[in-house]
Amino acid sequence: MKAMKKLMFLFALIVFAMGCDKDPITIIEDAKPIVLKVELQKRVNQDNAFAFDLLKQTINASKEANVTVSPLSVSIALGMTWNGAMGTTKSEMETALKMSGLSASQINEYYKVMLTELPVIDPSTKLSIANSIWYKKDFSVKSDFLAINKENFNAYIKELDFSQAWAKDSINNWCSAKTNGLIPTIIDEIPSNAMMYLVNAVYFKGIWSQKFDKKNTTESTFTNETGNSVNVNMMHQQDTLGYASDAMGQYVDLTYGNKAFSMTVIVPEYGKTVSDLLKNLTIEKWNEIIANLQQREIILHLPRFKSENKFLLNEPLKTMGMPTAFTENADFTKISDARLMISRVLHKTYIAVDEDGTEAAAVTAVEMVKTSMPVIPEVRANRPFVFAIREKSTGVILFIGKMGNVEKF
Repeated sequence: MKAMKKLMFLFALIVFAMGCDKDPITIIEDAKPIVLKVELQKRVNQDNAFAFDLLKQTINASKEANVTVSPLSVSIALGMTWNGAMGTTKSEMETALKMSGLSASQINEYYKVMLTELPVIDPSTKLSIANSIWYKKDFSVKSDFLAINKENFNAYIKELDFSQAWAKDSINNWCSAKTNGLIPTIIDEIPSNAMMYLVNAVYFKGIWSQKFDKKNTTESTFTNETGNSVNVNMMHQQDTLGYASDAMGQYVDLTYGNKAFSMTVIVPEYGKTVSDLLKNLTIEKWNEIIANLQQREIILHLPRFKSENKFLLNEPLKTMGMPTAFTENADFTKISDARLMISRVLHKTYIAVDEDGTEAAAVTAVEMVKTSMPVIPEVRANRPFVFAIREKSTGVILFIGKMGNVEKF
């Protein structure tokens, strides 16, 4: 009898729960880590060093108040391009991308692992990383170059008639589809000498492991970098989060989903600025910050924010060590026997942060153009001209004149 009453009680609880308006509590297990070989972990540190350098150089070049870049997107797009480089062009790209001490096969393996493992480590977080190579119709591309990028970057490869108006739409539509419509265009026009585009697209949507309660969001003020106060929607949360602090700033780690991904918010100490923080932000300092994060109860005030950026990364990348790739001396002979150079590295980003989580996207497009053949000057003195006769060591002019009319003699 007692057993029957217990069963009836449990049944009543189940029925009550099913009829309850609240969503059932979903327990998400913590993510299992991606285990990397030692050399691939080394490449992660290199890529992160590239991230800090790219951010600093982009800030310096753009002078915009809000700057968001996707170093992973830029690294992948340039990584595909690097597979076609030779000589000085290749070594300079390795300097800019912080590649050192690794073989080509190890570097390509790193990208392959990231592209394979990152999107699946958290089923509750949406992450997609897509690559494509678009080349001009009838332009001869070496099969080995395409094969290595197909194998390691899973690149979608398409020959396209760049002379057609719809060609850029094909590339832009691909970008829009791969970023859930957040970045609908990346190519504004296709120059007549453009031969190839190497494109990466990243889309991320993560839900906070510990969401902010929307009822606690209030209008507050935010003092911008010019010292002016502006009104914002400030989110508030008192919870146990990853936290660290030092003389430079406070560091809060907000996790998404199963905690595979997180956003680390860095707030400078009073009297310090973001510029002060960035000057000290090296890969060593970053690793120290992450190692010092401790779970503790804190009160966090974070504004809802949204930012969209568009950058031409030519100058930042030249400053970071790869100038030759943007000149007619570039060597991309592993792509084609035709002389190629990078004309533009286009980068767009989108990020929105609210009480529920974060949605972000990025597209990087490397535009390759055919370099012009060396021009042999042709001088025709078949019209009035000026001449001078000088002594070269001193520069003194002995004779100077104008020939307005030449008679046969």
